Amino acid sequence: MSIQDKPTEILKARPVPKTGQIISAVVVALLVIIVIKSLFTNPNFQWNLVGKYMFHPLVLSGVKYTILLTIGAMLIGIVIALTMAIMRQSSNPIMSSVAWFYIWFFRGTPVYTQLVFWGLISVLYPRISLGVPFGPEFFTFNTADVITAGIAALLGLGLNEGAYLSEIFRAGLNSVDEGQWEAGKVLGMKKGLILRRIVIPQAMRVIVPPIGNETISMLKTTSLVLAVPFTLDLTFEASNIGNRIFAPIPLLIVAALWYILITSILMIGQYFLERHYGRGFDKDDNSSKKEKRLSKKQIESLQNKMLEDFYRVNREGR
Repeated sequence: MSIQDKPTEILKARPVPKTGQIISAVVVALLVIIVIKSLFTNPNFQWNLVGKYMFHPLVLSGVKYTILLTIGAMLIGIVIALTMAIMRQSSNPIMSSVAWFYIWFFRGTPVYTQLVFWGLISVLYPRISLGVPFGPEFFTFNTADVITAGIAALLGLGLNEGAYLSEIFRAGLNSVDEGQWEAGKVLGMKKGLILRRIVIPQAMRVIVPPIGNETISMLKTTSLVLAVPFTLDLTFEASNIGNRIFAPIPLLIVAALWYILITSILMIGQYFLERHYGRGFDKDDNSSKKEKRLSKKQIESLQNKMLEDFYRVNREGR
């Protein structure tokens, strides 16, 4: 048997250790150890108070209202965003202009400033009526009775979020090939049905990841609702307790831990949503699943078989 007839062992290359990488890893590890040590040895953190107030009824109430604000604002934002994205693509100049102005205005002003305005809405418009312009009024109400601090916070956050999400929706709708619209028309489907059944499901693959990021961002933006003023969210409740017991740091840590916990849960949900809408589009899915099904012995056997075939083809070629 010649050397060429023997199956060649596949070399597994190992990266050459680099001095710079080793030094930087040691420095980073030392810094991490220093930070962890300071967390547990610095008495100013007052971890005993963190544990005591972690599940305080007022803190849990703040968590509840923070989650409600996040969900409510995102729902309002998604409805407005989808509407604005469709209006923006409309051939009607009035519809597209209104959508453009809405996006321009709400993206051009800070969310804190918008929330302050929503807090003063009853001063700007003490009474709101619905009816024919310069004509009869069909429905009238006092603004302060309807738009409470909670409603104002929801509207402020939702309208601001809608402006950002509308651009995400527009990018998602534009990512669907024009041929999908043509295919729907050939099948006799109306524009609305094509949008619901064909375009939006495909656009979700592009839309879902940034929406997940926006939801996490919204969770933290709720801490600005004090501008309305809405005083039941997590940040305000934690700060209020901290100021009352003259220990603001541990209560801020309590709030931070709750935000991290909720964010982690949202990230898990985002992962499964991305995986659901990305089915059939991720190129690595099939290959990775095949590799997982094969054992190490099976892979080596397959590699040896491929080498035998390679040498057999070479011998026959001579």
